[in-house]
Amino acid sequence: MQTDILVIGSGIAGLTYALNIAQEMPNKNITILTKTQSDETNTKYAQGGIAGVINFNEDSFAKHIEDTLIAGDGLCNPHVVEIVVKEGVDRINELIALGASFDKDPNGNYKLGKEGGHSENRILHHKDVTGKEMERTLLEAIKKRSNINLISHCFVLDIITQHHFGYLVTKSTPDIECYGVYVLNLATNKIEKITANITLLATGGNGQVYRSTTNPAIATGDGVAMVYRAKGRIENIEFIQFHPTALYEAGVRGHSFLITEAVRGDGGILRNAKGEAFMEKYDARKDLAPRDIVARAIDNEMKINGTEFVYLDCTHMNQKKFEEHFPNIYAKCLSIGVDVAKNMIPVSPAAHYSCGGVKTDEYARTSIKNLYAAGECASTGLHGANRLASNSLLEAMVFAHRAFLDTINSLNAPNPSLVFKESFPNWNAAGTTAPKEMILITQSLKELKLLMSDYVGIVRNNERLKRASRRIDLLHEETEALYHRTEVSPQLCELRNMITVSYLIIKSAELRKESRGLHYNTDYLSKQVILQNTIL
Repeated sequence: MQTDILVIGSGIAGLTYALNIAQEMPNKNITILTKTQSDETNTKYAQGGIAGVINFNEDSFAKHIEDTLIAGDGLCNPHVVEIVVKEGVDRINELIALGASFDKDPNGNYKLGKEGGHSENRILHHKDVTGKEMERTLLEAIKKRSNINLISHCFVLDIITQHHFGYLVTKSTPDIECYGVYVLNLATNKIEKITANITLLATGGNGQVYRSTTNPAIATGDGVAMVYRAKGRIENIEFIQFHPTALYEAGVRGHSFLITEAVRGDGGILRNAKGEAFMEKYDARKDLAPRDIVARAIDNEMKINGTEFVYLDCTHMNQKKFEEHFPNIYAKCLSIGVDVAKNMIPVSPAAHYSCGGVKTDEYARTSIKNLYAAGECASTGLHGANRLASNSLLEAMVFAHRAFLDTINSLNAPNPSLVFKESFPNWNAAGTTAPKEMILITQSLKELKLLMSDYVGIVRNNERLKRASRRIDLLHEETEALYHRTEVSPQLCELRNMITVSYLIIKSAELRKESRGLHYNTDYLSKQVILQNTIL
């Protein structure tokens, strides 16, 4: 298959980019690949909202920029922060023009929420399913474009570069080029190749490498792993954000139900097992401190009291407003016997967002030619060491738009690098056989999640990281051997990708000889200045 534009991932970044290209260049073919259903993305599970300076009477770009820089703990790129904050408002208005609905008061003004780290109310939301509403809006717009082909149930295996033509490609190669991808078509169970002039990675996050995560099952770090294998640059991936308040359900692992930070923005109070409001001990901003601080505080209270959770107290809040703003949270809590009007909600931190990823510039260009990255898989410089709440959807739209602008220039320029496209080699599966035991995959996955959660979680130290490093090396060795002797499957490929991403998180954490933001290493509690970001 051949296409002008290839988009891998159907979340807000991929859909925004594809829609912009389709509108501007109706003669170009755009293909979107997604490994499950088209709407099964991290975007869909974003509850809280999208941050934007809408009310200029009380808010300002300067305040939003400052809040982002403070949350990022000194590692944000100030130029990128300014770009996202200022251009983000236009992107939000474009989405509204497409039909996205955000909650308004009886006077027709947007209800702007407030979340941790924000100095003003600036969060637009659609009840507690904002991401789902944005995803719906974009998918409906995509369906109206005849030059967009959205293909579900296609698992992308690898990026095609000069390496696949027998050329030596290393991290020092200055002109690595992307020509397309190999995909496992789950409908036919055959491996196919798709060539493209331009490819955008919008593959989302990697929360599934942890035992408990707010991310859906698809968040296995595929894009980051593929770029690393292709010798592209990865940056700041040690900064894994744990959301402080995932719903605690005894015995439930994997995808944890998120209790959005907006609940605390509306007045929810964190309490420990003794019923004490504890956040004032850790930060003057109390329950609305940035996420890294709140997650560590909860982790510490759990350890002090020997519990697996703390409580989010909403019993004092206006219950009618709670049900209107958070209907899904209200219903979920009721389903497990928690009436938020009478009972406090049990919560604990869960892996939520990767602040690092594929290194990009201010136009979403990666270190590999003809390859862009946007959304959670990318490291743009916006988040630094810790993401400010509700900045992620904003970032995805801004950089998808910037990638679109740069793509227009690229497509209009001659591109001699695509001379290989008629002779791409087929996928070589010679010598492989069907896997004999799935337990070789499932058990390795359990081990991976356990070691990442226990050794590379909210609190780290050098000894834990060493143990994690030794164990990840063994898992890598065993899985690579399995990969080379058996036929590929989504389960095996996801495991392989998750091991690669876990390795990168561990190595990046070992290289950062300080505690900063989400990387909290008890061996470096007195900060040391690191002059450059961790790049692998």
